[in-house]
Amino acid sequence: MLGLVLLALGLPVNDLFRYALLLIAAVAVFAGAVSVRRAPWLAACAVVAVAALGQLFLPAPRIEEGHNVFLGESQGRALEAGLPAEAFRFMADRFDVQYPPERRCEARMAGCWRSQPGPDRAFAFSADGIYQRPSASRQVTGIDFTDPVWLRLGFVNEGRYNWYSGVSDLQRGHRERSLAKVLQPWQFAMPFFVMVRFPQAFVGSQLCWQGELLWEGTGKRFTVWRHAEMACRAIEPGDVGRRIFGVAIGNDPPLAMTLLPTATVRMQQLLEPASALIAVLAVLALLVRWDRRRLTLPFTFIGLSLVVVLLNDASFIGGIRPFEGGDDGLFYESTGRLIAQHLLAGDVWKALEGGEKVFYYGGPGLRYFRALEHFIFGDSFLGYLSLVLALPFLVFVLFGRFFSGRTALALTLTFIAIPIGALFGSSFFHYAKWAARGFADPAAAVVFVGAFLMLVGRTPSGPDARFAPAFGAGLLFALALFLRPNLAPGAAVLLGGAGLAALWHGEIRRLAGMCIGFVPVFSMALHNWVFGGVFILFSANATIPEALPMPPSAYVAALGELLRLDLAGDHVRRGVLQIARLLAGPSESFAMVPLHAVALAVVVRVGLARRYEPWLRLTAFATLALHSVALFYLSYDRYYYMGWLFTLLVVAVWVRDEGEDMARRAVPRWHAYIAGHPATRRLGSLLDWGARVTDVTPPARQG
Repeated sequence: MLGLVLLALGLPVNDLFRYALLLIAAVAVFAGAVSVRRAPWLAACAVVAVAALGQLFLPAPRIEEGHNVFLGESQGRALEAGLPAEAFRFMADRFDVQYPPERRCEARMAGCWRSQPGPDRAFAFSADGIYQRPSASRQVTGIDFTDPVWLRLGFVNEGRYNWYSGVSDLQRGHRERSLAKVLQPWQFAMPFFVMVRFPQAFVGSQLCWQGELLWEGTGKRFTVWRHAEMACRAIEPGDVGRRIFGVAIGNDPPLAMTLLPTATVRMQQLLEPASALIAVLAVLALLVRWDRRRLTLPFTFIGLSLVVVLLNDASFIGGIRPFEGGDDGLFYESTGRLIAQHLLAGDVWKALEGGEKVFYYGGPGLRYFRALEHFIFGDSFLGYLSLVLALPFLVFVLFGRFFSGRTALALTLTFIAIPIGALFGSSFFHYAKWAARGFADPAAAVVFVGAFLMLVGRTPSGPDARFAPAFGAGLLFALALFLRPNLAPGAAVLLGGAGLAALWHGEIRRLAGMCIGFVPVFSMALHNWVFGGVFILFSANATIPEALPMPPSAYVAALGELLRLDLAGDHVRRGVLQIARLLAGPSESFAMVPLHAVALAVVVRVGLARRYEPWLRLTAFATLALHSVALFYLSYDRYYYMGWLFTLLVVAVWVRDEGEDMARRAVPRWHAYIAGHPATRRLGSLLDWGARVTDVTPPARQG
């Protein structure tokens, strides 16, 4: 069904209008019932075929666009060879004025732009042009930008431009944190140019701009046009096929360009999105049946999630921000772009190598996800955004597995919209923040929660004993580890416990499904062996001393110091600090240590108590296994979000089954006051309504 929708929209889906249609279609598909009758499917396929043929044979006229960073002569040999000589000389002179040679960083310094390779082609690769085979970077139907972030210049996150702030005089970009800059949080600082070339269809249209333009005339000579404010010029017959360069070297004034097409071209531009809209609506009408009330909750989740994403980093919703120099996000994105280019060139072996003969970074799989994202969503991060938007739904089902729909809804809304969860490491904001920075942890979390639900089942009746769901659970756990290997202890406990249970009950198909599905986890070791000739199970950085501030040997040494009553020994101090950081949790505040210590004690209590269902007890042990990594490994908050989310789940069940009774006996008046307050009753009524329009089946004991 979604494949039909993608065919109707056309690839890549890299603008917000078509992405919104895809999002609406996804919600309708999963919230409704998809027809399995032949006639509606044939009609839907026919509608999509007509829309696709219409876009193929009646396309809007395309503008050839090329763009790239501009560096000085020493780093710009490819630019000098590929650009018109007059245009290159003009930009080189502007570059020398803006970045005087005497003020440039030392080439021998790591992070200086002069210590790294410059562009390798005149026009940078753009994932928007994957299906176009453009002569420059990509082909576009229009021009309208005032901010390079929303122009989606993918080259900004290529590894060759890994410039460090504080070292390089050329900066990648910087963020301005204020309410006035919510929609434009990032300032693009790299010097760049944009070249456009108009076909015959645009004669009579007007090109408006602010900043500097080089307009090609007769004899390949260029005229410099500079506007301090927006001004326009008509596109004449003599301009067809000639190059127009927008130059952004310095920001005085910043470059901005807008095309005002003729009425005929405008109608042609509207035809493609209109046909996509009609085709998607027709597919939904023919194939999906849903209750409108059931759409309220999904769109509430999506709306609240998008607000959180917007407040954190608006560029994540359709733009391309410059990742920080030296960050993991820059590495994964730049390597993903290289993988996509290798695939386009037919070099599958080089694409599988993934930029490293031996995986070093701690999220090996994200580079391949980035490459796939570019084939579907072009030069945008809308693929990762889609994963992040799926997380609240998975969390809702996760809580619904152990609670009533009402309680699951309350906990999920708290997870999405109430920032108090930031103290406990269970807030949607955490995942949105690190996804926008391009790190692998949020993607791994989404896949891990999905794997958990397939393993333990969505209802209290337990998991499905068939081969396929078990295979899916094993495969998703393998993928989660491919994205973040530090989740391995939790996955091992869950799969090991589930495997023993399947063996005990004679569910051989389920056991085989889990084992076979999990086999791809060894692809990391296979990659390292085939390409690097070494056996490393996950990634090489897991064993470097900097990543293990407190290895097991250090705890043995600390025990020796304690036995000698050397309470101020180096290993004792390091061990205490490591445990304190573990208990500080994602809040990274030592004030939270007592609360988190009590929470982990509750997890131990649930794991050992026979009164709780076996799957919850197994979850408690897996939670402790996830936390155990923090005893030895670096204590960055993003590494342990899964541990704290499952800690919240286990503690919430304990509060329902034991804690509430303890509170009722300890403070009966306060308990009665809160339970009987009008606000509590109104909130309960609202949650009851939300629960009625969900598919969460309440467990035997209601929350």
